[in-house]
Amino acid sequence: MTTAAAPGTAAGAAATAGAAIRLDQLTKRYPGSAVPAVDNVTMELKAGEVVVLVGPSGCGKSTTLKMINRLIEPTSGRIRIGDEDVTGMDPVRLRRRIGYAIQSSGLFPHMTVAQNIALVPKMAGWPRQRIRDRVEEMLDLVGLDPGEFRGRYPRQLSGGQQQRVGVARALAADPPVLLMDEPFGAVDPITRNHLQDELIRLQQELRKTIVFVTHDFDEAIKLGDRIAVLRERSHIAQFDTPEAILTNPADDFVAGFVGAGAALKRLGLTRVRDVTVGRLPTASVDDPLEHVTGLLTAEGTSEVLLLDRRRRPYKWLRHEDLARAQGSLARAGTLVRHTVTRDATLRDALEAVLTDSAGRAAVTGRHGEYTGVVDVGTLMNSVHEMLEADRLDAIQHRHELEELRAARTRREQEGTDADQARERA
Repeated sequence: MTTAAAPGTAAGAAATAGAAIRLDQLTKRYPGSAVPAVDNVTMELKAGEVVVLVGPSGCGKSTTLKMINRLIEPTSGRIRIGDEDVTGMDPVRLRRRIGYAIQSSGLFPHMTVAQNIALVPKMAGWPRQRIRDRVEEMLDLVGLDPGEFRGRYPRQLSGGQQQRVGVARALAADPPVLLMDEPFGAVDPITRNHLQDELIRLQQELRKTIVFVTHDFDEAIKLGDRIAVLRERSHIAQFDTPEAILTNPADDFVAGFVGAGAALKRLGLTRVRDVTVGRLPTASVDDPLEHVTGLLTAEGTSEVLLLDRRRRPYKWLRHEDLARAQGSLARAGTLVRHTVTRDATLRDALEAVLTDSAGRAAVTGRHGEYTGVVDVGTLMNSVHEMLEADRLDAIQHRHELEELRAARTRREQEGTDADQARERA
């Protein structure tokens, strides 16, 4: 276990780093069933990595996940977390040490957001002030304003907000391990992308060990440090990095999961933060119209990005929009409909800019605040660079194979020459 930065900061709020997990011949057989639901799974997960379990419906991936915190008791096999065998540990005590987030968020509807997040720390006997501080820190960590959200009930939240609170609750007691069972499966695609980006950002800060179940291979590529592609009964077809699985699937079953467009899927391996993010002149909704007109003139640009009072992207403004403003910015411009975070993938960013008539998208930070702009040109340049790197790698790989073949031929010839020399002798 290691500790992070100073207490009282969002990063320092969750100071416990991840723990290694080992599943050793883990099996689950239900009474009356001729075959096990999970059969003899052995897997090692490194501390601080995200491992995604992906496979067809009914293959046992959720059962495997739930055996780690013993919501489902294994029939046989062992589970180790860190240096401890937890197979025989009291399951309630074990679950307090493991975060758990599910598709429906699992929030208690009669409890406020703060009460939901405080639940496990309270059961663990934390002092009241420490619990209050932790609730504030966790809400901030998942991008929700504590003052606005702590007193709300789940029914007063959007689906994406409920999932954020669910993740905050799962992390509240500072567990080394976080289990996530299709946590973003019930929200719309745009919210899902933002929640995925949020999880990537959180993991950069917290370095928990995360086991994530999904049926969506694109989600697995985006989130996983490693992916375990599972056959029926959780037999492992391939357990490797996303890049290795995309470029070298182990067999036809894995190739079927990768599907068509593997090159396009590789765009899920690069983040917006890895490319050049541009800047546009910005103005506030409270600025006078004359100020915005002056910006467009002084900056030599055709466009200004109007921000709301929380510095979130609000409208795109052009010269022709100001001519129709009739003295008020509220009547001018085009609403910003698509944004991407710095943790979004290039694939997400391309989808956003290609649905925008001007071919650009605003980039946002932790609380939705504006941080820059990406456009089609920048992203396409990155794609070309990636393809060129792939081409050079392929050439290098071909040269290495040729050298290996030449070396093998030389060895075979040397062996033949030696045999002939012995025969002559």
